[in-house]
Amino acid sequence: MSVAKLSVLATLVLAVVISAVTVVYAQYEIRVLFAKKQSLLGRRDALNVEWGRLQLEQSTWGTQSRVEHVARQKLRMINPAPDSVVFVKQ
Repeated sequence: MSVAKLSVLATLVLAVVISAVTVVYAQYEIRVLFAKKQSLLGRRDALNVEWGRLQLEQSTWGTQSRVEHVARQKLRMINPAPDSVVFVKQ
Protein backbone atom coordinates (compact mmCIF):
# COMPACT_ATOMS: atom_id res chain seq x y z
CA MET A 1 0.00 0.00 0.00
CA SER A 2 1.09 3.48 -0.66
CA VAL A 3 1.68 6.07 2.01
CA ALA A 4 -1.33 8.10 0.85
CA LYS A 5 -3.65 5.12 1.20
CA LEU A 6 -2.25 4.32 4.66
CA SER A 7 -2.71 7.90 5.85
CA VAL A 8 -6.33 7.92 4.58
CA LEU A 9 -6.95 4.57 6.27
CA ALA A 10 -5.38 5.80 9.52
CA THR A 11 -7.48 8.97 9.38
CA LEU A 12 -10.66 6.95 8.84
CA VAL A 13 -9.81 4.57 11.70
CA LEU A 14 -9.10 7.53 13.96
CA ALA A 15 -12.41 9.14 12.95
CA VAL A 16 -14.29 5.90 13.71
CA VAL A 17 -12.61 5.58 17.12
CA ILE A 18 -13.35 9.21 17.99
CA SER A 19 -16.93 8.75 16.83
CA ALA A 20 -17.33 5.60 18.95
CA VAL A 21 -15.92 7.30 22.04
CA THR A 22 -18.24 10.26 21.46
CA VAL A 23 -21.26 7.94 21.19
CA VAL A 24 -20.30 6.15 24.41
CA TYR A 25 -19.85 9.46 26.24
CA ALA A 26 -23.18 10.78 24.92
CA GLN A 27 -24.96 7.62 26.12
CA TYR A 28 -23.33 8.02 29.53
CA GLU A 29 -24.49 11.65 29.75
CA ILE A 30 -28.01 10.62 28.71
CA ARG A 31 -28.12 8.03 31.49
CA VAL A 32 -26.85 10.51 34.08
CA LEU A 33 -29.36 13.16 33.01
CA PHE A 34 -32.20 10.62 32.94
CA ALA A 35 -31.38 9.51 36.49
CA LYS A 36 -31.33 13.15 37.61
CA LYS A 37 -34.66 13.79 35.87
CA GLN A 38 -36.25 10.78 37.60
CA SER A 39 -34.93 11.98 40.94
CA LEU A 40 -36.35 15.47 40.36
CA LEU A 41 -39.71 14.06 39.28
CA GLY A 42 -39.86 12.04 42.49
CA ARG A 43 -39.06 15.15 44.51
CA ARG A 44 -41.75 17.09 42.61
CA ASP A 45 -44.32 14.42 43.37
CA ALA A 46 -43.38 14.42 47.06
CA LEU A 47 -43.67 18.21 47.19
CA ASN A 48 -47.08 18.07 45.49
CA VAL A 49 -48.29 15.57 48.11
CA GLU A 50 -46.99 17.79 50.91
CA TRP A 51 -48.58 20.87 49.29
CA GLY A 52 -51.95 19.12 49.21
CA ARG A 53 -51.58 18.10 52.85
CA LEU A 54 -50.68 21.66 53.85
CA GLN A 55 -53.66 23.08 51.96
CA LEU A 56 -55.95 20.63 53.76
CA GLU A 57 -54.37 21.55 57.09
CA GLN A 58 -54.77 25.26 56.36
CA SER A 59 -58.44 24.84 55.52
CA THR A 60 -58.93 22.86 58.73
CA TRP A 61 -57.24 25.48 60.91
CA GLY A 62 -59.14 28.31 59.24
CA THR A 63 -62.68 27.01 59.63
CA GLN A 64 -65.18 29.33 61.28
CA SER A 65 -65.84 26.93 64.15
CA ARG A 66 -62.11 26.56 64.87
CA VAL A 67 -61.54 30.33 64.86
CA GLU A 68 -64.54 30.84 67.14
CA HIS A 69 -63.35 28.11 69.51
CA VAL A 70 -59.86 29.66 69.77
CA ALA A 71 -61.37 33.13 70.26
CA ARG A 72 -63.55 31.89 73.11
CA GLN A 73 -60.99 29.63 74.81
CA LYS A 74 -57.63 31.34 74.41
CA LEU A 75 -58.63 34.97 73.94
CA ARG A 76 -61.67 34.81 76.23
CA MET A 77 -63.82 36.64 73.69
CA ILE A 78 -67.61 36.62 73.93
CA ASN A 79 -70.47 37.74 71.75
CA PRO A 80 -71.56 41.27 72.67
CA ALA A 81 -74.95 41.85 74.18
CA PRO A 82 -77.56 42.87 71.59
CA ASP A 83 -78.05 46.32 73.20
CA SER A 84 -74.30 47.08 73.01
CA VAL A 85 -74.09 46.53 69.24
CA VAL A 86 -73.83 49.77 67.25
CA PHE A 87 -74.35 49.93 63.48
CA VAL A 88 -72.47 52.63 61.61
CA LYS A 89 -73.91 53.99 58.37
CA GLN A 90 -71.70 55.32 55.63
